[in-house]
Amino acid sequence: MPDTTVTSDALNDRNTRLKRTHEREMESMSKQRPRQLTRQEHRREEERRREDERRRAARARRVTIISIIAVGVLAVAVLVYFVIAQGQTPANAAYPPIDNVSCQSTEQGGTHIHAHVTMYVNGTKTALPANIGIAPDSSCLYWLHTHDDTGVIHIEAPEGVSVTFGNFLHIWEQRFQQLGYPSQLSGATGWQVYVNGKPFSGDFRTIPLHSHTLITLAYNSPGVQPDTNYNWNGL
Repeated sequence: MPDTTVTSDALNDRNTRLKRTHEREMESMSKQRPRQLTRQEHRREEERRREDERRRAARARRVTIISIIAVGVLAVAVLVYFVIAQGQTPANAAYPPIDNVSCQSTEQGGTHIHAHVTMYVNGTKTALPANIGIAPDSSCLYWLHTHDDTGVIHIEAPEGVSVTFGNFLHIWEQRFQQLGYPSQLSGATGWQVYVNGKPFSGDFRTIPLHSHTLITLAYNSPGVQPDTNYNWNGL
């Protein structure tokens, strides 16, 4: 009996120790689990923070790109406005735009062509005066002008501008009448008109001025031979 009791007590003690050891291990694991969960949450929080930083950086890049584009568009708009304003602002207030044709301080290089006019009034050949379209003080010149009395009209205008013979006549009549604007040009009858040697039956003011256009005007001048060629001398 005593030996059996001792063995049973030893077994109970051993079981008790094992149980306590297991309990301590479970308690230790229970204590460690919150710390593990905390580390996982910390990693997730770090990932969220990094994702937020990436999104903020992407937004900042988009804002920067949009700002650069906006500044570029604004700069182009300002430049275009400046060019247009410069083209519309007269260099000399006494010579405002006529038919949207400006009088500017420098010649325009976008379109540079020449036309020629031969005019007869009452049977007499009448030359186009020099300096039609050029301010007397040379402060400005219209896109349509003459440099001499050869009949050559210089068209020096911005790119894409279309002009007519009527534009030239308006400039001559409105700002340079002192250069001998024939009163007959204000009338619609009595004229025979030719363009490049061929009869023109419409309003001669509507004749478009192209490169090397030849215009022959004859007022009360029968038998006039229209121009079919002209020595441009490189013009």
